[in-house]
This record gives sequence, structure tokens and C-alpha cells, in this order.
Amino acid sequence: MSNLFWLTDAQMERLRPFFPKSHGKPRVDDRRVLSGIIFINRNGLRWCDAPREYGPHKTLYNRWKRWGDMGVFARIMEGLASEGGEEKVVMIDATYLKAHRTASSLRAKKGGPTTSAGG
Repeated sequence: MSNLFWLTDAQMERLRPFFPKSHGKPRVDDRRVLSGIIFINRNGLRWCDAPREYGPHKTLYNRWKRWGDMGVFARIMEGLASEGGEEKVVMIDATYLKAHRTASSLRAKKGGPTTSAGG
């Protein structure tokens, strides 16, 4: 049994209206690339650790970066959250939020206030 994540046909149909138009050369398989991006983010992996079933890790990263810069993922989240015609409260599951272990020391290195006792 595979532990890989794959978007379903129904999920792809809900997402497709948010995709930017393809100009010139057709994009590689959207389902494969988006499933890979979700897999990487859900599991906190590096891009180079992407399973080969999702295609080249550089393709995954480039799509994530390009669509992120274009605001595609933000529009997807906003669009899905507003489906149903009424305003909804969107909650983020904190179990997927991760901070690097050195993040707390960055404030002290930049001369900002620290949260340690006595500091």
C-alpha cells in the first residue's frame, strides 16, 4: 500500500477554476504536481526528498514558487473557504505549523526583545 497522497477527480474539479491559464507550452500534469506539493508540505520534507512518483523535485518547487508568487494558492484557499455562499470562519490546524528550532534565537541575534526570563 502506498503512503503517497493523490488528489481525487472531484478535488481536481474544485481546484481547476483557480488555475492560471497556460500560455504556450502546456503544463505538466497538474494532479501529479499539486499532489506532490501537498505531500511535501504535509510531511515537512525538503523538495529534493519528494518521491519520484510526483516527478522531478525541481518541477514541484518551480510550480509552488511561481504559483505562490502569482497568488494562485491564496486564491484557491479564499475560494474554497467562501464556497457555499455564506461567510465562513477559516481555522488553521496548528499541528501542521512548524517552526525551525533556531527561529526563537533569531530575535536575539537581530537585537530585538527576547522572551527569556531575566532578559
